[in-house]
Amino acid sequence: MRIDILTVLPELLESPLSHSIVKRAKEKKLVEINIINLRDFTTDKYKSVDDYAFGGGAGMVMMIEPVYKAIEKLKSERDYDEIIYTSPDGENLNQKIANQLSLRNNIIILAGHYKGVDQRIRDNLITREISIGDYVLSGGELPAAIITDAIVRLIPGAISDEQSALSDSFQDDLLAPPVFTRPAIFKGWKVPDILLSGNTGEIEKWRHEQSLERTRLLRPDLNNEE
Repeated sequence: MRIDILTVLPELLESPLSHSIVKRAKEKKLVEINIINLRDFTTDKYKSVDDYAFGGGAGMVMMIEPVYKAIEKLKSERDYDEIIYTSPDGENLNQKIANQLSLRNNIIILAGHYKGVDQRIRDNLITREISIGDYVLSGGELPAAIITDAIVRLIPGAISDEQSALSDSFQDDLLAPPVFTRPAIFKGWKVPDILLSGNTGEIEKWRHEQSLERTRLLRPDLNNEE
């Protein structure tokens, strides 16, 4: 898989995408992640990529030309399955979307900034708009990193124990069950006896029941079937 991220602040993405599972996936060559500076595609001598909005109003707008040039250059080199724009009014990121995107080969993510990007980019080049929640951040770089992390960890081989990803919260629209590790007793707080029984069938049954109950109590908005 290849993920190209277009941004006006590449330094914000370097650290989040250089550690843990994402780092290991890159080292295994399971994914190639390129952080592309949109300022490299502007003809402005000051490297500006924003301008005032037509019609007035507060805030600046990402200019159409550098974004268009960057996307067209990438498209001239390979085919892309998705060109994603991070936007507060996009569809809310969830596990189903992450699962879908993990099956793609080539993805562009345009990190929104300022008051947003010229609408003509959204109308003509963007294939999908994604939000990470109903709030506004200073820019789309952190959402781009979150989307990338959510995708990469699902690539086969990215996590040594692939069953771990399949049992995450929101897979099958359920929250994950509670987890415990050693010691079995700490300050009088005990691990449930069933987890120490060695009975795999009963343990899995208990975990499923716990997932159902936690989802019912904490996230009744999730659709799940017992």
